[in-house]
Amino acid sequence: MRKYTIFIDENMPPQLAKGLHELQQPQNKRDQVEIKVLSIKDIYGEGELDEDWIPKVGREHGIVITQDFRIQTQRHQKELYIENGIGILFLKPPSNNGFSYWEMVKQLVKRWEEIKKIIQKNNPPFAFRCTANTSFEKLE
Repeated sequence: MRKYTIFIDENMPPQLAKGLHELQQPQNKRDQVEIKVLSIKDIYGEGELDEDWIPKVGREHGIVITQDFRIQTQRHQKELYIENGIGILFLKPPSNNGFSYWEMVKQLVKRWEEIKKIIQKNNPPFAFRCTANTSFEKLE
């Protein structure tokens, strides 16, 4: 059985991780996969620096969902997630303030099947990005 651990970044409510984890469990049996959804904030603590959690998530062979595109644009952070074999899915909000809570819920639920396909078809490290109105596209 294939196993995946998806981490929701601290810039997103940890309740999303808990809710998606619970909603995914009945589907795991049907799809013959094990997908766990965890919150970086709950697992590694509030305020954990990207440079600290990236290697930890890498040891878990994790996938990260985040709004923080700086991870892709800051060379040392991009090199760090690549070196640690992490897959990252960036959700680009329509404004610098990020998505509202309920907009974030809607975005993740709407994209959940697409997210599962991406993580099952791509070996980490990888990065994909979507906007509120576009599908995920692979980043180089």
